[in-house]
Amino acid sequence: MDEKYHVISTLVEDKPGVLQKVAGMFNRRGFNIDGITVGSSEVEGLSRMVITVHADEKGLEQVMKQLNKLIDVIKIKDITEKAVKRELCLVKVSIPNAEARAEIMQYSNIFRAHILDVTEETLMMELTGDKNKINAFISLLEGYGIKRIARTGLTAMSRGV
Repeated sequence: MDEKYHVISTLVEDKPGVLQKVAGMFNRRGFNIDGITVGSSEVEGLSRMVITVHADEKGLEQVMKQLNKLIDVIKIKDITEKAVKRELCLVKVSIPNAEARAEIMQYSNIFRAHILDVTEETLMMELTGDKNKINAFISLLEGYGIKRIARTGLTAMSRGV
């Protein structure tokens, strides 16, 4: 089975239980949701779900057909190939000394991370970008002692019209 990473943009009714129905459908079909983000859309009363999943072409087709059957789902689109993809990461790192603080701040500048909070012992930063950029930033900080990481998961929007 040749599974590929897919990004599915779904417009759904903005009402309680819709997320549970969508997640339940994936569960019943034996697919694991790698990531899901949900938020308001440009249309009043509708939300946009961006779902990432690993599936072969047959599996993706099955998922799309099953999503279409859900009454609360308005529109579905596979935007894998033509999307701008981003993730948000908050990371809090230990600061053992002034030299480490300067190095971490320099990494933040290189990666265009925003410093959100500074204490004597920690530094909290916000970074947006693709998965590889965030993973690279985190790996640089691991030597200092990461206290906490919070990642949103991927969100995406198709390019053009």
